[in-house]
Amino acid sequence: MASLPSFAPFVFLFLVIGCTARPFYPLPNNVDGGNRKPLQTFRPYNIAHRGSNGEIPEETSAAYTKAIEEGADFIEADILSSKDGVLICFHDVYLDDTTDIANHKEFADRKRTYEVQGENITGFFTVDFTLKELKSLRVRQRYKFRDQQFNGKFQIITFEEFINIALDAPRVVGIYPEIKNPVFINQHVKWSDGKKFEDKFVETLQKYGLKGSYLSNNWRRQPVFIQSFAPTSLVYIANKTDLPKIFLIDDVDIPTQDTNQSYWEITSDEYLNYIKQYVVGIGPWKDTLVPVVNNYMATPTDIVSRAHAHNLQVHPYTYRNENCFLHFNFSQDPYVEYDYWINKIGVDGLFTDFTGSLHRFQEWTSKRQDDDDDDDDASKLLHKIALLLSSYN
Repeated sequence: MASLPSFAPFVFLFLVIGCTARPFYPLPNNVDGGNRKPLQTFRPYNIAHRGSNGEIPEETSAAYTKAIEEGADFIEADILSSKDGVLICFHDVYLDDTTDIANHKEFADRKRTYEVQGENITGFFTVDFTLKELKSLRVRQRYKFRDQQFNGKFQIITFEEFINIALDAPRVVGIYPEIKNPVFINQHVKWSDGKKFEDKFVETLQKYGLKGSYLSNNWRRQPVFIQSFAPTSLVYIANKTDLPKIFLIDDVDIPTQDTNQSYWEITSDEYLNYIKQYVVGIGPWKDTLVPVVNNYMATPTDIVSRAHAHNLQVHPYTYRNENCFLHFNFSQDPYVEYDYWINKIGVDGLFTDFTGSLHRFQEWTSKRQDDDDDDDDASKLLHKIALLLSSYN
């Protein structure tokens, strides 16, 4: 009993430290975003890869809405163009794999062969269809082993429609659009005002007031990351918008589509030091960060630590729940994979096809929720300690 008074200061000190400590990421300003709950910035970002496309066909309004419902911090989209210069959300430059184009006999004569990133591809390409024609198509699930019940139910959406989905969300949700295949788009689509794809991309963002450097007040209200595999596109738009940019990095045997640089060159310290003038982070394919041998994870590379040393975030892609995508180390458990990448490798964001799974994992394991949760937890702990102390009086 006599030791109780000496115990109390330690309890108080514990509470002070617990309530005042700050995580690696700065917390958002609660006044930003109006009455909507602000974007969390204290833990790695949950990036809905083409929406919640593990459940609903990719790049559709339903996939993005579902991702928001499931807790996404950002909804991600690939931006291409129609023949008449309208920017759309679609991953492939051709329509064959994820639409019902084969059922539209009226378009049978539109099949073409184009060179895309050094490879000849035959199919139906977005750049040969007007927006009205593209809207007549319906999207389908990319993978046969995923739910097929939504095939044929949703249209291709425009970049502007995508932006409005985020702006209409009940809380602050960021967008993460990609300048997709800019070399190909600029070859096949010409705008009447002489501007190019990158100009139209930025102008669309500006139309909706999207601006601001990373973590600025403007950015917190309407968060955006701009991404591209094409470094020249990112450098080109650097003087057109201060929104943060992410340099995407493909597999080790795929050169950059615009500058023909190797993976090894663009991940060198020299190049990271150069590109950090234009971007806030990199988005590599995850299997290049930790090589895979016979479906087992091997020794991690030092790319994440080197990127962090250059003050660059790392947002790898793509995390998927299905066994065919999970390496043997993870025992067919996506939560084990999330734990590995977040807590061992230390990434700053994750592109996932299953937004809900990542959100649940982070809710269950996060050391810090939002300010309100912290206040509630601290109050409950103080109440318990008060009851404990009162029992000694």
